[in-house]
Amino acid sequence: MSLDTSASSLHPPMSACRPLPPVAARVDAELARMDGEVDWLLALSPIGNDALWDSFEASGHTETRPLQYIDLDVDLHAARERLRALPVEDIESPLLSGLLSEKQRELERQIELVRLRGTAGFITASLDLFGGVEPSLLKLANAILEQVGSGAPQDADAGIDEVMVAVEEEMAWYREQSPDFNAEVVVDTDLNSLMMVSHGTFYIDGDLRVPRARVQPLIQHEIGTHVVTRHNGRRQSLRQLEVGLAHYDPLQEGLGVLAEYLAGYLPAERLRVLAARVVATEMAIHGEGIPAIYDLLHVTHGLPSDDAFDVAVRALRGGGLTKDAVYLGGLRDLIDYLRDDGEFEPLFVGKFALSHRVVLDQLIDEGWVVAPDLLPRYCSWPDFTERLSHCRNLPVERLFHQEPAQ
Repeated sequence: MSLDTSASSLHPPMSACRPLPPVAARVDAELARMDGEVDWLLALSPIGNDALWDSFEASGHTETRPLQYIDLDVDLHAARERLRALPVEDIESPLLSGLLSEKQRELERQIELVRLRGTAGFITASLDLFGGVEPSLLKLANAILEQVGSGAPQDADAGIDEVMVAVEEEMAWYREQSPDFNAEVVVDTDLNSLMMVSHGTFYIDGDLRVPRARVQPLIQHEIGTHVVTRHNGRRQSLRQLEVGLAHYDPLQEGLGVLAEYLAGYLPAERLRVLAARVVATEMAIHGEGIPAIYDLLHVTHGLPSDDAFDVAVRALRGGGLTKDAVYLGGLRDLIDYLRDDGEFEPLFVGKFALSHRVVLDQLIDEGWVVAPDLLPRYCSWPDFTERLSHCRNLPVERLFHQEPAQ
């Protein structure tokens, strides 16, 4: 994959992209619209998390209430029928037909995932969509939990007000580079994550408290990866690069975690949490519940109680959401790609999977993809090149900081 990402090419005019053929453009637009209609991640994010922890703690960490979720206001059956009716077989380009058919199948699996939420069939649907835990990834996760110790303790001295100031400053910086850069920011006190981006909306836990040294790395993960790639994808003729080609999650999350390292502070505890998610996913696949997962992570591996509980709940979302294994898996695959001298800047043209690299070359040749309009802010920092070069030669199990970088 080769794109001109020199400073003069970071803001290419929209006309630089060749329009898609008519049928492909119509299918692409409808798939993008339906991607936003079925917000599966929000639908599978438990609510009432404080009460869930209180009841778990009161039981002596032996019992949990059933997970609760927001009500759905989407007719899933009708959405699936509209999806199946799209004229994918009439798309003019075999290249585009293959990509859009792949996305059509993924959206149908996502609809099925939401439909089966809370049922015995959910885990099978999750495995179909995200896969399970391969033995080599489980081996890596266990090695990290057993060998990576805790770093220097950091006080959680930054709250929501300080984080919001940093977020607003970050958004303003990007708007200076590209005036149409934008994302809705929502503060939610009942969020199952510290921060997350879902369908272009940036959600932040209203009760968030983190070490000050973690504020920028977390912002670089969410805005510098998820929001920036969505912005760049919006500039491409192929709308799927905005919402995400099929199976884009591993690369997105790998880039997000790498951004935390490049931003100067990926603590050992964070890498251990990513490893714990893999182990928890494997346990959930085999029918283990929150108490057993919590016990292994907290008692055996020494994760703090809040991290162990959060990981356990995430693994059981919907009935066993296997997506959490992609964070460590995506980071491992990304580091392998960089070690093989893979280009970094083209990874930000939009949201796609590493397996799409050859296809993206063809899309570039056809004129349907151009250079990224923006790169993450950390790419402008003086020591960025040195930090990235260091990552190209660093094993995943050593990709962490004992203390914040200067």
